[in-house]
Amino acid sequence: MPYRAPVSEFEFIFKNVVGFDKVAQTKRFADASADTVTAILTEAGKMSEDIIAPLQRPGDLHPARLENGVVRTSPGFAEGWKAIAEGGWVGIAGDPEYGGMGLPMALATAVNDMMSSACLSLQLAPLMSQGQVEALEHHASDEIKALYLPKLMSGEWTGTMNLTEPQAGSDVGALSTKAEAQEDGTYKITGQKIYISWGDHDVAENVCHLVLARIPGAPEGTKGISLFLVPKRLPDENGNAGVANSLKVVSLEHKMGLHGSPTAVMQYDGAKGWMIGPENGGMAAMFTMMNNARLGVGTQGVGVAEGAYQNALQYALDRKQGRSYHGYTIAAHADVRRMLTSMKADVFAARSIALACAVAIDMETATGDADWRARAAFLTPIAKAFGTDVGNEVANTGIQVHGGMGFIEETGAAQYARDVRVTTIYEGTNGIQAMDLVARKMSDGGEMATRLLDEIEAQAETVRSQAPDLADLAEGVWQASESMREATEWLVAQEDVTDRFAGAVPYLRAFARVLGAHFHLAAALADPSGPRAALARFYITRLLPEHTALLTHAQAGSADLYALSLDDLAA
Repeated sequence: MPYRAPVSEFEFIFKNVVGFDKVAQTKRFADASADTVTAILTEAGKMSEDIIAPLQRPGDLHPARLENGVVRTSPGFAEGWKAIAEGGWVGIAGDPEYGGMGLPMALATAVNDMMSSACLSLQLAPLMSQGQVEALEHHASDEIKALYLPKLMSGEWTGTMNLTEPQAGSDVGALSTKAEAQEDGTYKITGQKIYISWGDHDVAENVCHLVLARIPGAPEGTKGISLFLVPKRLPDENGNAGVANSLKVVSLEHKMGLHGSPTAVMQYDGAKGWMIGPENGGMAAMFTMMNNARLGVGTQGVGVAEGAYQNALQYALDRKQGRSYHGYTIAAHADVRRMLTSMKADVFAARSIALACAVAIDMETATGDADWRARAAFLTPIAKAFGTDVGNEVANTGIQVHGGMGFIEETGAAQYARDVRVTTIYEGTNGIQAMDLVARKMSDGGEMATRLLDEIEAQAETVRSQAPDLADLAEGVWQASESMREATEWLVAQEDVTDRFAGAVPYLRAFARVLGAHFHLAAALADPSGPRAALARFYITRLLPEHTALLTHAQAGSADLYALSLDDLAA
């Protein structure tokens, strides 16, 4: 079915759910008026529907390929990239001084959501560039910024991040790529990196790699890692892509999904690079890019969930099978209706969490307020993990709605599941996101978690007083928040971090469930007798109760995880 961009959904969430009005009222984002937001969303939605969505199947059926050292992208991808670049979508949140639009991250997130629904393989390219733009804006020299940022934001050049090596995955500190200082202030980069999304291609004239490497004599582990900008083609005296650098694509990975996205094994043989940020400060600089990308990847999950839902809904509305008191298509059957409503409810919850995280980022950018920074930091792992979990679950449910036809590739249902699967893995697995949440993000003693729970309960009390018909829903959300508070206090009290880690994933999931209920309740308050309230009732009655079992798991400690020895597990 044709993809339909949910422009009105974003407008509703901005207005009634995540407080985007606060962003538009700041001096920094004063241009983000309601009219501007509508115009941006409408134009991006049209591009996603008309230009990017038709590339979804060709990208899957005709993967990127490596021919004589040159990467050839899927049919139509060059034209799709041109539309993204010429529309200014790469630099939507970038600094206007270097050619960006300077618009809020929340608006950029909505645009990325729509492009992800349309064709995730292609959307990965602007996402990688946006992350690199963010890192360079914060950490590069003025000279590097002036040369690279305009090219990246215009789409003339694209960006990547190079972290992983065959022996160094999540343990980045184990990397062995080396950087040797040269007399002219540059560095020679030597080593191999794997899983490099859009590591090479034919849609733009240059590819700019951000590469983590170690200077000889640097401290071991992550403290001795530096970050380098290593372009595929070295800029000439006019700033244009010149001679080839000493790097190459060894191979392209054969993947479960995302066939249209060239995932490269990159080899650097004394390639020329420039240090970004201070010596041994690579992780801090790279995390600027990764935090941006983690919200982006969570948004990818939401976008794919939207596409899978639309695909399943249309099939259910068309497919006649059996008979129900409510109609003749499978959409009339109770269990299919359960699946479709669950999909819709979870997409709304995950999308609202992602946009709330983006609003926090925008408010921190506009005000410099440490509270907004802490909120954004706390919400980022939840947005990433829950968004991508929902992407996988909704895509899986979409196959089930299709029945046997979901297992047949021509329907496109299976592609959503194959494409979105990696999102729970890259940019930090969801397990790592959960560990980050219960350790680093709760090093404040749970203060930010408590503050969010206070807000959830305050809104529930408001709904109880203003909308009597929703009082039972408000009570359910309030009680869930109290359970979340008790679990948070337990978690913070654990001296052994292993006990926190053992329950980290269910704790994150439970927090996401409660946040989702909070946002559904806000939507219901804005539409107390309409479909928003009906959807909120479904979510709060049927999906929110999941948090109870999750919190039991979260507070179980770690002893039973280690009660079986490795030999026992192998027996």
